[in-house]
Amino acid sequence: MNLVPGSNAGHGRLLLLAPADAFIPDALAGVECNPPYRATVLAGLQRLRGQTYLEDGAIDSSDLEPDGRFVQVVDERAWHLVSMNGSDQVCGCARYIAHPSRVRFADTTVSQSPLSRAVDWASRFQKAVESEIELAERTGVDYVEVGGWALRSELRCTSDALRIALAMFSLARVLGGCIGLTTATRRHCSASILRRIGGQPLAWQGDAIPGYFDPRYNCQMEVLRFDSSRPNPRFEPWVEDLQRHLSGVPVIMDPVRRRASADCSSEMTAA
Repeated sequence: MNLVPGSNAGHGRLLLLAPADAFIPDALAGVECNPPYRATVLAGLQRLRGQTYLEDGAIDSSDLEPDGRFVQVVDERAWHLVSMNGSDQVCGCARYIAHPSRVRFADTTVSQSPLSRAVDWASRFQKAVESEIELAERTGVDYVEVGGWALRSELRCTSDALRIALAMFSLARVLGGCIGLTTATRRHCSASILRRIGGQPLAWQGDAIPGYFDPRYNCQMEVLRFDSSRPNPRFEPWVEDLQRHLSGVPVIMDPVRRRASADCSSEMTAA
């Protein structure tokens, strides 16, 4: 199976949206400053996410913008891996948030999980997440959180789902490597797919953090951890192929947002 989309692929063509404050490594050669297109693609993935989650019963219509977008606060500071079809429409996506060094548990998205309020597991859950943050610090890589998964319903049982999941390992490598976490739903076998390619249950002192029901999204979830350098060996060739492919895909950025972010950071530092 070839997971690298061809230049004339009817669907599955990949591109990246860079966050405003991103350091873009030289390995990503296809950088394009195109604010209108970035805004269009971001809106497209937010609409796909909204439609998918709504159909699954994970959200209701009140969670959506009037145009059908499901907007999350972290979207603007995340990388987005996007799969496009032949009509230049978003058909799949995933989000990659690289946190600052030694980020606090309270500032992670996973800290909002119901596990943080579970009487039997809250303390162990927090310590397990903090141990992953410390591991990332020791090994000199980013601590990241991956989420925002969405795929058009007709593509869920195709190679597109596997391509997006494996390409997150590849993106992490292009960006310098990571120790990461994701909260994965058991719907559509998403969690089992991620476990198969290298995701592992988060654990503290030998005890695996259990799955849980998330009333916010009305589904059973699992917290999985992963190391971008250690996917399931069976999938390593595909991760490498996709890593080479990502080096040439379009990387769409907004220089105005990038400059505004830098200016804001300077003001905060001065203050």
